[in-house]
Amino acid sequence: MELPKMIMFDFGQTLITESFDGVKGTSAVMEHAVSNKFGYSPEQIQEYVIKINKELGRNNRDFDSLLRVEVPNSMFQPYLYESLGIEMNLTPAQLDKIFWYAASPGEPTEGIGEFLDFLKSKKIRTGVISNICYDPSVVKQRVFETVPNNNFDFIICSSEYIFRKPSHHIFELGLMKAGLEAKDVWFIGDNYDCDVRGSRAVGIKPVWYQGAMKTPAVIQDDSVMTVKSWKELQTKMLE
Repeated sequence: MELPKMIMFDFGQTLITESFDGVKGTSAVMEHAVSNKFGYSPEQIQEYVIKINKELGRNNRDFDSLLRVEVPNSMFQPYLYESLGIEMNLTPAQLDKIFWYAASPGEPTEGIGEFLDFLKSKKIRTGVISNICYDPSVVKQRVFETVPNNNFDFIICSSEYIFRKPSHHIFELGLMKAGLEAKDVWFIGDNYDCDVRGSRAVGIKPVWYQGAMKTPAVIQDDSVMTVKSWKELQTKMLE
């Protein structure tokens, strides 16, 4: 198999496996509230979050309706809390870290450290492109905490660069940062529409990683390399 010059990774459910409990995250944030004028509970706040997200179209699941522009928490959080009469004395980054770490405990996907070591040995460069609303500084901190032996050239967060996968803009930004042509790059992610279809549309070779999926994939695409573990991918790359 002809190996790439660079592999770009998705973050959530690819480099890291994590769950999500918005009420736990909001509960942690509310411990730092300066005032709560109307006495809203974390559960009530999360109900409002769900309502706003639905209005924004963040809950769309079909490819044509997927949100391609990010709503960063640096904009979302001030509206959320101020519109509910809740005063915070935290920076956007502090809010994001408190919420994310409480709502989504995570750990490296099994074998990712060994796979990154393998890529280093083959002199294959690496990077990250993530659809994520959290502050870029918090994302980068968590990446390095979770996967400390990485050698990523860059970490691109949609919260910093406007566009979300599957938008071609964010993949093209990755290619620009890498200084490479699409034919020399692979993209690995768990989401078929955002990661597989999005990267393939700009000429990047997609690899569909299913090792951290919460539920089995309902889509079958024999045209894309699909792996359930990093060891499996390493073996295929050596064939």
